[in-house]
Amino acid sequence: MARPQPPPWVHAAVLLCLLGLGGAIEIPMDPSIQNELSQPPTITKQSVKDHIVDPRDNILIECEAKGNPAPSFHWTRNSRFFNVAKDPRVSMRRRSGTLVIDFRSGGRPEEYEGEYQCFARNKFGTALSNRIRLQVSKSPLWPKENLDPVVVQEGAPLTLQCNPPPGLPSPVIFWMSSSMEPITQDKRVSQGHNGDLYFSNVMVQDMQTDYSCNARFHFTHTIQQKNPFTLKVLTNHPYNDSSLRNHPDMYSARGVSERTPSFMYPQGTASSQMVLRGMDLLLECIASGVPTPDIAWYKKGGDLPSDKAKFENFNKALRITSVSEEDSGEYFCLASNKMGSIRHTISVRVKAAPYWLDEPKNLILAPGEDGRLVCRANGNPKPTVQWMVNGEPLQSAPPNPNREVAGDTIIFRDTQISSRAVYQCNTSNEHGYLLANAFVSVLDVPPRMMSPRNQLIRVILYNRTRLDCPFFGSPIPTLRWFKNGQGSNLDGGNYHVYENGSLEIKMIRKEDQGIYTCVATNILGKAENQVRLEVKDPTRIFRMPEDQVVKRGTTVQLECRVKHDPSLKLTVSWLKDDQPLYIGNRMKKEDDSLTIFGVAERDQGSYTCVASTELDQDLAKAYLTVLADQTTPTNRLAALPKGRPDRPRDLELTDLAERSVRLTWIPGDDNNSPITDYVVQFEEDQFQPGVWHDHSKFPGSVNSAVLQLSPYVNYQFRVIAVNEVGSSHPSLPSERYRTSGAPPESNPSDVKGEGTRKNNMEITWTPMNATSAFGPNLRYIVKWRRRETRETWNNATVWGSRFVVGQTPVYVPYEIRVQAENDFGKGPEPDTVIGYSGEDYPRAAPTDVKIRVLNSTAISLQWNRVYSDTVQGQLREYRAYYWRESSLLKSLWVSQKRQQAGFPGDRLRGVVSRLFPYSNYKLEMVVVNGRGDGPRSETKEFTTPEGVPSAPRRFRVRQPNLQTINLEWDHPEHPNGILTGYSLRYLPFNGTKLGKQMVENFSPNQTKFTVQRADPVSRYRFTLSARTQVGSGEAVTEESPAAPNEATPTAAPPTWPPTTVGATGAVSSTDATATAAAATEATTVPIAPPVAPTTIATTVATTTTTTAAATMESPPTTGTKTHESAYTNNQPDIVTQGWFIGLMCAIALLVLILLIVCFIKRSRGGKYPVREKKDVPLGPEDPKEEDGSFDYSDEDNKPLQASQTSLDGTIKQQESDDSLVDYGEGGEGQFNEDGSFIGQYTVKKDKEETEGNESSEATSPVNAIYSLA
Repeated sequence: MARPQPPPWVHAAVLLCLLGLGGAIEIPMDPSIQNELSQPPTITKQSVKDHIVDPRDNILIECEAKGNPAPSFHWTRNSRFFNVAKDPRVSMRRRSGTLVIDFRSGGRPEEYEGEYQCFARNKFGTALSNRIRLQVSKSPLWPKENLDPVVVQEGAPLTLQCNPPPGLPSPVIFWMSSSMEPITQDKRVSQGHNGDLYFSNVMVQDMQTDYSCNARFHFTHTIQQKNPFTLKVLTNHPYNDSSLRNHPDMYSARGVSERTPSFMYPQGTASSQMVLRGMDLLLECIASGVPTPDIAWYKKGGDLPSDKAKFENFNKALRITSVSEEDSGEYFCLASNKMGSIRHTISVRVKAAPYWLDEPKNLILAPGEDGRLVCRANGNPKPTVQWMVNGEPLQSAPPNPNREVAGDTIIFRDTQISSRAVYQCNTSNEHGYLLANAFVSVLDVPPRMMSPRNQLIRVILYNRTRLDCPFFGSPIPTLRWFKNGQGSNLDGGNYHVYENGSLEIKMIRKEDQGIYTCVATNILGKAENQVRLEVKDPTRIFRMPEDQVVKRGTTVQLECRVKHDPSLKLTVSWLKDDQPLYIGNRMKKEDDSLTIFGVAERDQGSYTCVASTELDQDLAKAYLTVLADQTTPTNRLAALPKGRPDRPRDLELTDLAERSVRLTWIPGDDNNSPITDYVVQFEEDQFQPGVWHDHSKFPGSVNSAVLQLSPYVNYQFRVIAVNEVGSSHPSLPSERYRTSGAPPESNPSDVKGEGTRKNNMEITWTPMNATSAFGPNLRYIVKWRRRETRETWNNATVWGSRFVVGQTPVYVPYEIRVQAENDFGKGPEPDTVIGYSGEDYPRAAPTDVKIRVLNSTAISLQWNRVYSDTVQGQLREYRAYYWRESSLLKSLWVSQKRQQAGFPGDRLRGVVSRLFPYSNYKLEMVVVNGRGDGPRSETKEFTTPEGVPSAPRRFRVRQPNLQTINLEWDHPEHPNGILTGYSLRYLPFNGTKLGKQMVENFSPNQTKFTVQRADPVSRYRFTLSARTQVGSGEAVTEESPAAPNEATPTAAPPTWPPTTVGATGAVSSTDATATAAAATEATTVPIAPPVAPTTIATTVATTTTTTAAATMESPPTTGTKTHESAYTNNQPDIVTQGWFIGLMCAIALLVLILLIVCFIKRSRGGKYPVREKKDVPLGPEDPKEEDGSFDYSDEDNKPLQASQTSLDGTIKQQESDDSLVDYGEGGEGQFNEDGSFIGQYTVKKDKEETEGNESSEATSPVNAIYSLA
């Protein structure tokens, strides 16, 4: 017998049960039974099959067994009897078969290597251990060798072989330098699984260290080092410039030629590998090439198993853990760099050592009973099964008429005491073996009770309890329960008897009190035991402490009146803030109250009254608030803020019915906010114990409600109060109430049938919850049959939520039904659902694939439909795999990565888009179902026509000064055809004002362009695109930077020798005539003669008068261009600027001084020698010598012809022969900070005296100076 919390002796008892034919019984651990019952030997501990030992230690080969009587042990070595007594070094541990081989007195461990097997024997049989192969660990020395320096050309591949000595177990290999520094490994330099060190390409920095292979041996904990390799790298770049390591093209910078990848390991294009089931599969591909290739892994016809696959050694190795048969197939690694790619295919075959499907179990039978031993294993190849009895082949054992061998099963009929023996099942194939012992024991034991007699069990009213009655007997006794020694067997309704004999009472009532008797009976007799059940009233606090607000120094009393069962000892304790309360001098604890005298502020907090007996307890909590001031509020509730309500209390269940119950509760304090709702929740202890669910909701004005219940649910309720502030804490739960059971009224939902393998169908459904189970032992009757065959229904009973139907044809429809059933009956007739068995890979490929090129980026596909029976599943889509084989531009490298396009459903045509123009493509098509891809169709080739190019790359706009904007760009990444040139559109802008757009066209080799700014305030927006014969491609737009210090220049720009730019970009000088004509039209900038054939174009963007633009336009071959005024600037008028007024005043002052000097000279009649300091004649480059005039105007309101009012109101200084700069000695006029001119007026270019005297422009102040000559 046992209580709900059973005493320790119950935990030590293991209950026995026979499960029909072939059922096995474990002998209980009770010492009295263990010592009385006979038992054949059982191996409990043994060494591993491959036992490797350290030669420095004693050898220990374990073998332990149990049995009654205790077994004796002996050993065989290499299938021959091993006489332990004859060898002084070998001993066997006491009461054990463990061998100890001692070498303290000498001897060589290698002499004891071999195959050992332990035999444990008593009079009822013999048990065998595994065949233990004993090996001594070996760590041989590395052979001495002299290694010459390895000479290799930079960029070439290299393999440094390790060839470690064969150790047992194999050593761990790692590479270091001779100074024990680890070798840095990356995707270029890495160690293979075989221990060799591979260089995909050798660089000159690899000479900076030497390379030594190291082997670490596990048992001896020693490391052996091979003589180091020394590298000598031959290079075209003798200097080891470290800056080249980070060069974007490191190899070409060092003169190393690039080459396509090739495999260093494994060799060739294909290989095969075998791996055993459950082991790790390691595939490795190491490639050479320049640049270093990247490695990618794929599986043919499917994806890599994401949950088991991981990449190692910089993606050069693929490891798949715990492989299974589904992991077999073809894997391939793809090594690629920008020069090309190669692949190596590895065919993986998964074999399997034997593994258990049904391992034989010990069989305990009663005389005359039937039983069976089953030994079922699987493997690849299929293992063979050999039976032995007591260590001898079954064929040579004495015949037993009660025993029949049927392959992997031994059937026993009408067993007798003489049938006791230990049977061995050995299943093996070429990859290993499994050995299992299972004894057959025939026991003849009358029933006996295994718990103390006449126990007293006390339980609280309305709780659940369980009465235990552990027993043992052979044959297995039947157990029945009776109350008060009379009446029928107790089972059903409020009672439930478990298979182990325990009696559960679902809800204790007063009438359940009494004496319960359990009776165990078999053919050899009977045994009984009694337990007395007493039902006690629950402990309840009926007068709870209330929240109080008191002032400091007063006395407060917290009530706690308790109702309990008088036969139980009651203990009342108090907690403050959930910690035990110390009762000091100011406190007095009575049976029904707690009094606090002279309340202080530290007394504020929560107080919990705990009323407990040895069976149950009840709690009640109140909060005490202590006011610091001496005034007590007249209304306590008015002094407190609104808060969440207190939890309801004293839940009580009444009016108990089969499908309803009345729940009553006492509301808690509403804390100044009326309670608006009560939420009733329930919890059941069968399906989701501890999880609360909402049951119903009631108005805040009620405290009693009738709850509708479901059958066979062990309910427990709690109540939550809700007001406008929030929800209260849940109430303490009510007592439990289990409703009576009934057959289910519904069936599980979401029934599906889908194949997870090609030869099965998995039926799944959403299990029913506790409120829809309606009874104990909820289970599901699963029925299935092939659709439209009208064959009989197959069925199975399932307790979970899935069932797998095996050995099904490939992708056939099935009718499926899932019906709920409990111990009270079956649910309603279920609906029929259509499911499908597993899919297999499609067997056919689309045929007659036709390709029509639509445009440069899209093609149209058309194919013939495959036959439905070759799909072998649901047709998901037709899928096209295509890859870019090459570009029609021979020098353009392309990626040959495969891409795919899917066409869902049973379609016969589709469009593949987003192709690269001007390229050669290849395409294959497959059929795809839920299993994967089918075979590939014939490879088709097609070529896409030219398209428009992508945008030019790295378009850069630089502004080295205020007058010049430099443009540079790179060729498009995707030309998509033969480039015919570039188009540049640009326009000036200032804020929201836009100027006239200008267009330039360039040759395909031109990648630079220069624009001369005419307006330093303006910015420019440039739009550049590349062209093919098809048209212009994507454009890229940039803007000239906004310089923070842009302003009107303080001096006129110098006059440079004029140049022209030809169509090919070559720069040449012009003659004097062309120069003179161009000077009026546009300003030219100096261009240095080209050193290399660099393509440069220069455009001068300035402003001229309309007349000049119309009459002096140069032909395009001159290479210079003048653009008209682009817009009207909205900047302030220049005449209002202070700097301009100051400049004009300074010029006026200088002119006045000159006029005064002229007047004085004329009055004296003298002549001013203008050429006394310089006799050099005027050069031909002076354009004013040809027309003999200056461009100064005589009109007061007309601006100088050589200057033009700019769009922003500033004066733009044009280049002319009369610039003030031409008169300065420094070649460029300068101004002081106050705006005054620095330097003297020096005649730079002279004219004939007669021309100076006869000039009609003598009114000009400058001409007046010439008139002095």
